[in-house]
Order: sequence, then C-alpha cells, then structure tokens
Amino acid sequence: MKAFFEGIEYLFVNILFAPHDFLRSLELSSWFAANTINWIFMIICAGAMVYWIKQLKIFEDAGTEKQDTTAHSFFK
Repeated sequence: MKAFFEGIEYLFVNILFAPHDFLRSLELSSWFAANTINWIFMIICAGAMVYWIKQLKIFEDAGTEKQDTTAHSFFK
C-alpha cells in the first residue's frame, strides 16, 4: 500500500507539477514571462466580457429581452 501512495506522490510531484516548477524558476529571471499565462487568460476574459455586453445590447435594442418577473415559472 505504501508503494501505491508513493506512486501517486511521484505522479503529482515529478510529472503534473513540472510546469508549475518551471514557471516558479522562471519568475526569478523574468516576472513578465512567468505571468504570460495569466495575461493570456485576462485577455480572453476581457474579450468574452466585451462580446457578452455587445450581445446584451443587441437584444436590448431589438426588444426581444424579456425583463418581467414572470419570465420563469419559479418566480411566480
């Protein structure tokens, strides 16, 4: 049973966390390079939010947005 848990430890520590260890060591030389993934996710989220707001504006201008409280049966 001990070998089973040591196998799980090896999997997580030496294989699955290897990219995190690389980014941690990269941060000592370049903060911007180490945080590139974070910047990419922030750009994707900002783009998704702009798209979502544009879609809300399109439905609002078309008048198809149903805003009364009886739009769903569970609000009654």
